[in-house]
Amino acid sequence: MPVRPHQLEVPNGLQELLQAFVVACLKNKPDDLLEFAAEYFNQHLEEREAANAAANGGGMLPGMTGSFQPGAHNSDDDMSDHMDDEEEAMMAKKMQYGRRKSVSAEGYDPDADDDDEEERVIHAKSDTQRQRLNQAVEKILLFKSLDPDQMTQVLDAMFEKVVEPGEHIIDEGADGDYFYVIETGIYDILKIIDGEQKHVGQYNNKGSFGELALMYNAPRAATIVSTTAGNLWAMDRQTFRKIVVKATAKKRRMYEEFLTNVEVLSVLREDERSKVADAIETRHFSDGETIIAQGDAPDYFYIVVEGSVVIKRRGDDKNDPSREIFLTNLEAGSFFGELAFLTNKPRAASVYASSDVKLAALDVQAFERLLGPCKKLLERNMTVYESQLAQIAEGLTVSDE
Repeated sequence: MPVRPHQLEVPNGLQELLQAFVVACLKNKPDDLLEFAAEYFNQHLEEREAANAAANGGGMLPGMTGSFQPGAHNSDDDMSDHMDDEEEAMMAKKMQYGRRKSVSAEGYDPDADDDDEEERVIHAKSDTQRQRLNQAVEKILLFKSLDPDQMTQVLDAMFEKVVEPGEHIIDEGADGDYFYVIETGIYDILKIIDGEQKHVGQYNNKGSFGELALMYNAPRAATIVSTTAGNLWAMDRQTFRKIVVKATAKKRRMYEEFLTNVEVLSVLREDERSKVADAIETRHFSDGETIIAQGDAPDYFYIVVEGSVVIKRRGDDKNDPSREIFLTNLEAGSFFGELAFLTNKPRAASVYASSDVKLAALDVQAFERLLGPCKKLLERNMTVYESQLAQIAEGLTVSDE
């Protein structure tokens, strides 16, 4: 009897390994993909053997710390510059992708608690500056997982940087020092390709950059140059890693565990649940606050983490079409908002917080990309909902909260 795809067990670490390899291929664009793959995975194997040797008292081979991603301008590797010049030159020649600048092999454990008592970095700001900073960071995805206290630490630690046209903010290959949020200005993204610096993109008065080098202890992957005068908000490396990286890891662990108890997500593999956990935005609503308004365009799919919500619908009472009819209450572990995505129609009902509630939210793109395996279960639920709505419309189960 053939094994169905969803029954196959994916080895731990396979997804991360393949993702890293694909990123390396896209960035380095090797002429010989097979040779590149052989060198890439052989280097990973050598690193593991070196690490095992070190653990057993055999020592670490020079240059074998961190994870290897071939290429002179790589944003996702931790390979340290412990080789001497001759060894490094030989490695560069062997790989035919050139030497790269040194990277400090700084380690960081997001699970460690020993940095919690460190003195907080605070840059004084006027009320006007803080208001501008709040507006600049409110849509930055990296900050979505932060709780209010962590967000306050982030805002305290950031400082304003005024830039002039033609100013280099970061240079490809350099060590990462700051993370930047754009308030105003246009910034060109330049990258060395085939020995020439080429324009590969642009930031226009919004966005952020510089996080990869800080998160993965890697050299800068591209050069960022201002083409107009502008304002940036910067955060130093240590503060970024202590707050943002740690918060992201904590959020992932929390939601991975929570999602295993959501019935509709039971068909997801472990690696798929991890992706969902990373994409989740945490939302808080107060008792009585509107979460979804009937008739709105679909934007988010929600899972109740803490508290409860009530769903109501108007238009079913023929005597008073404006009156909202109570449909149901949802507790922790329940979900809502998927019908609009499945039907491509406006919201069919309104949802209100019936207590102080904490929700896990996925936007439209994340819903479609990550919850595809759940589609049949979600469609089955849709059939149940439609049946319940039909009964309500017929006046069989109409009730008030």
